[in-house]
Amino acid sequence: MNNIWFKEKFLLKELQETSKGTMAEYLDISFSEIGDNYIKATMPVDHRTKQPYGLLHGGASVVLAETLGSVASSLVIDMEKSLCVGLEINANHIRAVKTGLVTGTATPIHLGSSTHVWEIKIHDEKGKLVCISRLTVAILKRKDVND
Repeated sequence: MNNIWFKEKFLLKELQETSKGTMAEYLDISFSEIGDNYIKATMPVDHRTKQPYGLLHGGASVVLAETLGSVASSLVIDMEKSLCVGLEINANHIRAVKTGLVTGTATPIHLGSSTHVWEIKIHDEKGKLVCISRLTVAILKRKDVND
């Protein structure tokens, strides 16, 4: 697949700036890699992302997945003309994680003019699949702020 991104070049630091003051910043989600048709981010398994049994909370995995897919969609479109919002997300939690970092990778399944569908796979530090998610994003035309 060819390069899918709207801009030819951007820095991971720019992506990290979009997380300021958001849940992604609170959970310490960090963008780590961008390829021609994928984007990756990491998230620690710690007191912010665990459930009471000491395991990675499924909701935290969903936050990582939606963050990756939503940011990826925003990088595919012309943000001056359109914006993207999540429509639906699902997640299958495959394996428990107690410590370390998990890494999510978002790749496109469908990049249409009105919807995008992303597959997000989350792996532990040993490369084992922890969660697989699918996110559908709506692409909306921007309206004047006063409309």
